[in-house]
This record gives sequence, structure tokens and C-alpha cells, in this order.
Amino acid sequence: EGLFTSSLPVDERADSDEVLSKWRNAALSTGQADPFCCLPSWQLSFHDAFSPQRRLLIKECSNNVIAFAEKVFSPGSIYLTPIESLWFFGNPLLGRHSVELFSDTLVDIEKLYSPVFPRIMISGIRPNGSLYRKLKERFDGKFKFILHSSGIQCVSSLEGGLDGFLSRRSGNHRRHLKKQGKRVSGNDISFERHIPASDQEAEEVFSRMISVELASWKGIEKCGMAEPQSKGFYGIMMKRLAFSISARVIFAKHEGKDIGFIFGGMAGATYRGQQFSYDEKWRSASIGNIMQLEQIKWLCEEGAKRYDMGPLLGYGMG
Repeated sequence: EGLFTSSLPVDERADSDEVLSKWRNAALSTGQADPFCCLPSWQLSFHDAFSPQRRLLIKECSNNVIAFAEKVFSPGSIYLTPIESLWFFGNPLLGRHSVELFSDTLVDIEKLYSPVFPRIMISGIRPNGSLYRKLKERFDGKFKFILHSSGIQCVSSLEGGLDGFLSRRSGNHRRHLKKQGKRVSGNDISFERHIPASDQEAEEVFSRMISVELASWKGIEKCGMAEPQSKGFYGIMMKRLAFSISARVIFAKHEGKDIGFIFGGMAGATYRGQQFSYDEKWRSASIGNIMQLEQIKWLCEEGAKRYDMGPLLGYGMG
């Protein structure tokens, strides 16, 4: 079908329902390390918020998708990177035969950038996984492989539902959660679930989240989700998730006022946590851990199988 490119606004073909549907299917069907961050709801939201000037290079064929963004440092220094190129959580090669599609597309890339061939960055590769092996088999000796960075993803299984999840925590951890739950209950805190399904609902829910964020330590220190670029990123993402009915948001409330929230999105049967915050006045109430437990309870009711928490940073749920 040929390579097609776009820059802001994302052209109609790159952002069409057909391409987005194939992109989602390819991301969810290939055992990605971080499936949510391979989805267009993450990748294109990042593009719109952080790097709208970068040209996108996208190709899809037979349920395989490759998706890169162009980075030009100078006429002789050009990179093709994953569209989301800050954390490198996702994978730009999606589908069972994405390596073959990528190989075929290199001819188009060579023509597009001649006489300079760009350096290409591919993230989301499991060490010694099938994608790594395929890339080495196909391109070893033709290209030089350089490791840019690596990290450990934090994941919890939800097999066996809430009881199964809790059975895999230590006895001490379960006792702490029970104690924290009683403290929350004693403070008359309730929880409210939301799945935005329209732009209007997404805007309303996101506005409530930002209000909580501004009252949190991150908002007070001006280092959180309420800062301009982050706010733009998550606001756009919330609307994209509303289109696929994939956002999961819980608010903690006290006397009718929002005092905390936890937010993430679904990628098939996998939940990917994104953000949670609570009013700094409620720091001693342990509502952060209890909101996570409430989210897990909800996910288990829906039949989710995995809770992805991003890079290993010492999350409390373990």
C-alpha cells in the first residue's frame, strides 16, 4: 500500500477509523511488553501534545502496522523513532509479520531520504524475545545494533480475581491494606467509578482530575499532570480513550467533594495504570493504596488479567 506520511494535524488516512482499528488489533495480538503504550491512544496523544511538528511515517498491511516519527537534527542527521520517544514504552513494529513489512518498507524509506539513510530506533523489544530474534536474523550484518536503554516493567497478575491477587501479597501487606481500608471507611470516604464514552464526558472527568491534581503535592510543587504539556497529553488521551471506551477512572470522595483519583486505560484484558493523586490534606489517610485496591477490585469484576504499572519505581501494591 506504500508508505504514507503526515504532520500535524494527523492526516485523515493516518487517523482514520480503519487504520486505528488495525493498529489497535496489531498492538493487542502480539504479546507486547506494554500493550497499552503501543496503542494509537497513547502514541498519537504523545505526538499531538509533545511533538506535533514531527512528520509521522506509518504503513499498514495485512494486520501489520509500523509507526515512526521523524527527527531531523540536520540534513545529514536524521532519526526515525517510535512516535512516543520520551519514555520508549511502546513498540513501532506491530503484527506477526511486522518485521517483514518493516524490511519491505526500508526501500521506501531509502527513496524518501536519499542520499541520507536515517538511523532507526525501535523500542519495546523484550531481551531475547521473538522480535529481537527476527530483527537479528533479518538485519544482522546489514545494520549495526546499538542498545539505547533498558528498563524493568512492573506487572501484577489478576488471575484468580481479587482473592487471587491478595493471596500473592505477603501477610504483612494484606494486614496493612485491611488497616488502611478501615481508616478510609472510618473517614466516610466513598468511591465513584467512571468510563467516559464521549468527548464531553472525557472533558468533565478530566477537569475533576485536574482539580484534585492541583490540590496534591505534585500540583503544589508544579511538577505533575496539571502542567501544560502533561495536561495536554492526558487531556487528549482521555478523549481518545473515550472513543474506544477504554478509560477507567475512580474518584475518592468525602462529603461530596473529590479528594483523590486513580486513572488508567484498558488494552484488551490488560489494564495500564497512568496517574493517581489525592488532596495533600488527606496524605495521612492512605487513600492512595486503597484507590489502587478499589481499581483492582473493579478490574477483576470486569475480567481483566493483568495490571501494568509501567517502569519499576517502587509501587506500593507490589
